Amino acid sequence: QLQLVESGGGLVQPGGSLRLSCAGSIFTLDYYAVAWFRQAPGKEREGVSCISSRDNKSYYKNSVKGRFTISGDGAKNTVYLEMNSLKPEDTAVYYCAADLKGCTLDPIQYDFWGQGTQVTVSS
Repeated sequence: QLQLVESGGGLVQPGGSLRLSCAGSIFTLDYYAVAWFRQAPGKEREGVSCISSRDNKSYYKNSVKGRFTISGDGAKNTVYLEMNSLKPEDTAVYYCAADLKGCTLDPIQYDFWGQGTQVTVSS
């Protein structure tokens, strides 16, 4: 059973940066697409970014383009989300998810999820 563990969340001031990590127990980036989602209180879960080494694809939600960067380290089975120029509206619980079906920002397509890490952007 694939297990995902997120880390790196925290409290940061507007304009600051954080790097989230998603470590997978058994997956290899050669086969799995990995995505980051987020969910703010009272809102639906939304896709932020995904990456697929197999398909050589990566996608970003429009509101994070140019600020967030997704990357993977195959040797460590870890995917990162580098978040810069953070805004209060980026505040949410961030989840990583993985699946064999390919890179998409639709949460329904993902079978494996981490437990989430809180990101709070506030002064």
